[in-house]
Amino acid sequence: MIHSRSFTDSSSPTRRERNGLASITLVLADQHLLFRQALRHYLEAEQGIRVLGETGDAFHLTSLVELRRPDVALVDAALPGMEIAATIRRIKLTCPGVRVIVLSLSGDRDTFLSAVRAGADGFLVKDTPVDEVVSAIRQVAGGGAVISPALTGVLLREFRRLSTLQEGVPPASLTLREIQLLRLVASGLSNKEIAEELRLAESTVKNRLSLLFEKLGVKDRTQAAIYALMHGLLPESEPEYAPGIAQSSLVADPSTLHDMS
Repeated sequence: MIHSRSFTDSSSPTRRERNGLASITLVLADQHLLFRQALRHYLEAEQGIRVLGETGDAFHLTSLVELRRPDVALVDAALPGMEIAATIRRIKLTCPGVRVIVLSLSGDRDTFLSAVRAGADGFLVKDTPVDEVVSAIRQVAGGGAVISPALTGVLLREFRRLSTLQEGVPPASLTLREIQLLRLVASGLSNKEIAEELRLAESTVKNRLSLLFEKLGVKDRTQAAIYALMHGLLPESEPEYAPGIAQSSLVADPSTLHDMS
């Protein structure tokens, strides 16, 4: 039987020079030990990438990230201990400079959109070839964003759906309080987290969101977030709460994993 510690951690400095070039530092988090160790083996063979540590659960991941401050965290979407959106938000709040790439076995719509709203910088399905995973790490570490080709349609359909819904309809007249509420929704916060932020009862938040969605003509939180983005209602500067879709520009360029054509 294979045993492992909660997480493994390299004792070397966070950055190390290799052939005169600074390495991209990385932490891995996946619930499956064999998959995690195999991926680490491949990544450590790559010039310019250095794995600082690994773990199999969300709570140890956030501790490891805060301790080592890597450039990139490669995170299993089904990591035990915390939902992926909450994990991403916690990383972004405590270590805003860390970029997050999510690995998903199925790449389902809800998990993908939830991760995007929470601030994911990349989202890959686990059947992605390892050389493309390496390319994704380099792209994201350099400030870009990547998603698996199979998921581009999900994002485009969400934009099209809301665009059709709002075509020819002027933006709703919102109060400052409604805009604040919309921004919190777009950041990926749950009703409970919004209630804590606004110091309201969770039931009050739920009722106000229902009224806001009706006013905007949207059906769910994803459509509300896209509405805010399309109508310029998201702040240009970083909010004090967890980063969300405003910071996640999943737009491909020639160096990303996929071709949008």
